[in-house]
Amino acid sequence: MRLELAFLVALGATLLFTPLAIRLARLTGFYDRPVGYKGHLSPTPYLGGTAVIGGMLVSSALFGSGSDAFVPIAIGAVVLLGVGTIDDRYALGPLTRLAIEVAAAGVLFAGGIGWDLFASDVLNLGLTVVFVTGVVNAFNLMDNMDGATGTIAAVSGATLGLLAVAQGSPELAAIALALSGACLGFLPFNLASPARIFLGDGGSMPIGFIVAAAIMAVPGTGQLGWAFVPVAVVLVGLPALDTTLVVVSRLRRGAGVFQGGRDHLTHRLRAKLGSARRVALVLGSAQAALTAAGAVLVGTDKSVAAFVATVLIFGGIAVVALLESPDWAPAATTEWSA
Repeated sequence: MRLELAFLVALGATLLFTPLAIRLARLTGFYDRPVGYKGHLSPTPYLGGTAVIGGMLVSSALFGSGSDAFVPIAIGAVVLLGVGTIDDRYALGPLTRLAIEVAAAGVLFAGGIGWDLFASDVLNLGLTVVFVTGVVNAFNLMDNMDGATGTIAAVSGATLGLLAVAQGSPELAAIALALSGACLGFLPFNLASPARIFLGDGGSMPIGFIVAAAIMAVPGTGQLGWAFVPVAVVLVGLPALDTTLVVVSRLRRGAGVFQGGRDHLTHRLRAKLGSARRVALVLGSAQAALTAAGAVLVGTDKSVAAFVATVLIFGGIAVVALLESPDWAPAATTEWSA
C-alpha cells in the first residue's frame, strides 16, 4: 500500500501543481519562444519541472524519507531544479551548469550514494561525477519533443522502483515510484496538442539526476563489480542511445556537437510515425524493455550480466548505425545554437 500511495500521491500532486505552474509562467512571462530549430508554433509556458519535482518531493517526503538516499537526492534535485529554471530564463553557460552538476554529484557521494569499484575514494568520486553528469545531460538532451523525457522517466522510475523492492529497499522504491507518478501526472499537459507547458532544463536536469541516483543507490549491485557498469548503461536506456546518436551524427556531418538541431532519435521517429504521441508510445515501450532487461541482470551472475549488457550495448550501436543510414538520417538543415 505504501508504494502504491507513493505513486498515486505524486501523480495527484503533479496534476494539481501543473496548472498552477502554467498560471505562474503566464503571469511572469516565462515562455519558451519558437525560434531557430524549435518546432512549436507559439510561445509555451515553462516551469513544468517545478510541478514534476514538487509532486515527486511531496510524495517522497511522505513515503520515502526513511531511506538514507532521500536527503542527498532531495538536495541535488532542488539545486538542479533551481539551476535549470534559471538557465531556461537567462541561458547560463554550459560550464556553469556543469560545475553545479559536479557539485550535486558530490552531494550524492558524500551522502553514501555513488560507485564503489576502486580502492581509492577519489577514483570512485570521479566515476560518480562522470556517471551523474552524463545521465543528467542525456536526459536534458532527450527533452526535445513533447512527452519524450516525461515518458522515459515515468518508465524508468517505475522499473527502478520495482527493482528496489526486489532488492529489499522499499523506501528507495517509494522515491523512484514517486518520480514515475509525477512524470505520468505531467504528461496530459505536455502531450496535449499543442503542449500546454514544457519541462525545460528545470525539469529534465533534476529528473536525470534522480534516475542516476536511484541506479547507484539500488542495494545488492556491488556483487556485480565492474559488470554493473554496462548494466547501468542499459538501465539509462534511450537517453544514452540518443546522446550517442547525436554526437556521432554531428561529428560525421561536421556540425557542432553542442548546438541544437532536429536530428535526435525523437525527430527521426516522428518523421516515420507522424505524431509526438506515437513517438512517446514507442519510446516508452523501448525504455520499458531496456530497463526491465537491466533490472533482471542485477540479479544474475556477474559474467552473465556483463555479457548480456555488452550485447545490448552493441545492439544500441547497431541502432545508431541504422539511424544514420539514408532512410533515417535527418535532412540537411541548418544547425542553431542551443
